[in-house]
Amino acid sequence: MENLKINGRTIGKGALAYVIAEMSGNHNGDIRRGLEIVEAAAKAGVDAIKLQTYTADTITLNCSNQHFQTQKGSLWEGRTLYDLYGEAYTPWEWHRPLMERAGELGLTCFSSPFDFTAVEFLEELNVPAYKIASYEIQDIPLVRKVAGTGKPVIMSTGIATLADIYAAVEACHEEGNEQIILLKCTSAYPSPYEEMNLNVIPHMKQTFGCVCGLSDHTLGTEVAVASVSLGAEVIEKHLTLRRADGGVDAAFSMEPEELADMVRQIRNIEKAKGQVTYELTEKQKEGRQFGRSLFVAEDIREGSEFTKENIRSVRPAAGLATKHYEDILGKRASRDLKKGTPLSWEMIR
Repeated sequence: MENLKINGRTIGKGALAYVIAEMSGNHNGDIRRGLEIVEAAAKAGVDAIKLQTYTADTITLNCSNQHFQTQKGSLWEGRTLYDLYGEAYTPWEWHRPLMERAGELGLTCFSSPFDFTAVEFLEELNVPAYKIASYEIQDIPLVRKVAGTGKPVIMSTGIATLADIYAAVEACHEEGNEQIILLKCTSAYPSPYEEMNLNVIPHMKQTFGCVCGLSDHTLGTEVAVASVSLGAEVIEKHLTLRRADGGVDAAFSMEPEELADMVRQIRNIEKAKGQVTYELTEKQKEGRQFGRSLFVAEDIREGSEFTKENIRSVRPAAGLATKHYEDILGKRASRDLKKGTPLSWEMIR
């Protein structure tokens, strides 16, 4: 497959990790706050900001029976799905100004559609990519609709079995779309560290032969940063202005300073990962002079035997290599040698 690109930015193939800030419902119903989140994302140094495109009516039913209640123990316990999504959705008329502001700041902006009408709406806005949310990865008709646009498809795997992932990937391929990015995800908010299973990322990359990364709902930066060292090529994190401001996703979202620090750490890790090489850097070559070598450890008279007492392996590396130590023991000095003299072959007979 040719290099996968979003808005001209190469994803994978040794490129820097692609970092996405997820706005979700953290705009708290105020477009001015949404614009501030876009600006904060740009300042933090991410590559993209992501929206969600739905209404309460396109994502669920206005129904209050047991099937439409939020989960017990969740952040949203005691609410109906319709009520929750009615609060969290991003009004569709906000999409264009949010995307335009992102573009002005050099950010890519795209979205997660949750039904066919959302895909059609986003096509009118000419988004450069699509995100399939964890709870939609089993919606194969929606996956097909998105894949059929011919644009990159990012899919979170939060509730997906291996068979579900295969089905979604196959649906994309059947639509002629191989521009697939899979994100390891744990659909718990916030996600417990012990449930993250980051080792899935390299396995998923090998299994599906596509770009892979992490959609992270843990608190803090360490899980996202660690995932990059395991080969994650895309990182997604929720962003809010201040958790104290509240909002449906605030409890597991990053604040701008935290996001900026995460980006800094990721870029440092990428530098540190480097490449597979045993060639020494110039500094390492310079450092070899401080390694160990064989030295005269006490004064030796000409003709005297070299012993474990009068020659030693010590720093620095001015004498013979230590691998010759056993060969030299028992041989004799060709001349008088003072303590602290680096051994050389002409001193040995």
